[in-house]
Amino acid sequence: MPLALLVLALSSFAIGTTEFVIMGLLPEVASDLTVTIPQAGWLVTGYALAVAIGAPIMAVSTAHLRRRSALIVLMGFFILGNLLCAIAPNYWVLMVARIVTALCHGAFFGIGSVVAASLVPENRKARAVALMFTGLTLANVLGVPLGTAFGQAFGWRAPFWIVTLLGVASIAGLVAVLPRNEEAREGSLGREIAALRGLGLWLALLTTVFFSAAMFALFTYIAPMLRDVTGVSPETVTWTLLSIGVGLTIGNLIGGKLADWRLGTTLAGVFLAIAATSAIFSVTIHSLAGAEITLFLWAAAAFAAVPALQINVVNFGKDAPNLVSTINIGAFNTGNALGAWVGGMLIDDGFSLSQVPLAGSAMAILGFLTVLLTFAAIRPRKEALASS
Repeated sequence: MPLALLVLALSSFAIGTTEFVIMGLLPEVASDLTVTIPQAGWLVTGYALAVAIGAPIMAVSTAHLRRRSALIVLMGFFILGNLLCAIAPNYWVLMVARIVTALCHGAFFGIGSVVAASLVPENRKARAVALMFTGLTLANVLGVPLGTAFGQAFGWRAPFWIVTLLGVASIAGLVAVLPRNEEAREGSLGREIAALRGLGLWLALLTTVFFSAAMFALFTYIAPMLRDVTGVSPETVTWTLLSIGVGLTIGNLIGGKLADWRLGTTLAGVFLAIAATSAIFSVTIHSLAGAEITLFLWAAAAFAAVPALQINVVNFGKDAPNLVSTINIGAFNTGNALGAWVGGMLIDDGFSLSQVPLAGSAMAILGFLTVLLTFAAIRPRKEALASS
């Protein structure tokens, strides 16, 4: 595999870490900036909305650039945003900094996956893209728990300083190793937008939204739930995040195999598993052993959906893979924002932290219903093609 793929993986590791690490540090951020936990949760929501809105905008804004140049510019935004996070004097500056950081997220993954595939022969393209996204998986397994530990030991700003340095290393690597002889991009944005028509594609994107909402209604508030309800120490929160990261990784591997076997069945089963484990966690949250086991199973169930969701969207958007890929990143983050908002709204309305996982369960049920609608919508088309 070319060295450029490792640089792309490092970049995705840095981006994934800065997105998720703040969830393990919400109590510290809220205390330092004198805001409530739900207000601190908006730092997750704001980031996710900025990705959802900014991904297609940044993709269009960088369309005239060679992909190498576009990735370098986007990583520059990432470094600036994380530096602002590290020095933010108050809540609103931190919110703006999170939004600046988020602007690079969707477009970087969309363009980066195309670059990764272009670096290898035809029969290795999927593995190349998978290697790039391994950085995102490792962000959940290592980046988030380690960043949380550093934040608890040295202050919540410490992880953002570290990620800023990772961004500098990434941009230096992109400048050094990405091919310079790339041809200028050609293509019609209008043709790609026209390819976004069709009920199936939008149902597939809505399925992605409900998946992320189901996950982040619970995941955003994992630190205060564990500390205030389960009664664990900050160090145990870090180890729990590591366990969740392992579950995410195992689920991702299993989900890829299941999606190749039967896509619709996999998606339906995964959403039901997320709904069940989220509901069970609202009960087991009061016991350390029960909480740890349930969260591991929940994480495995959640990330088993990711490969299937990617395949599901691309199947409907084959005529516009670049734009569809970028929009799907936006759909993931729209769901992130929705889930974080719903969880925070429940807390503001007086519901206990132990009831927040039930919101994730409800979102998963909506995702399950969307899966049924998606595959019901494509069945008549398949039957019509078969009869013709």
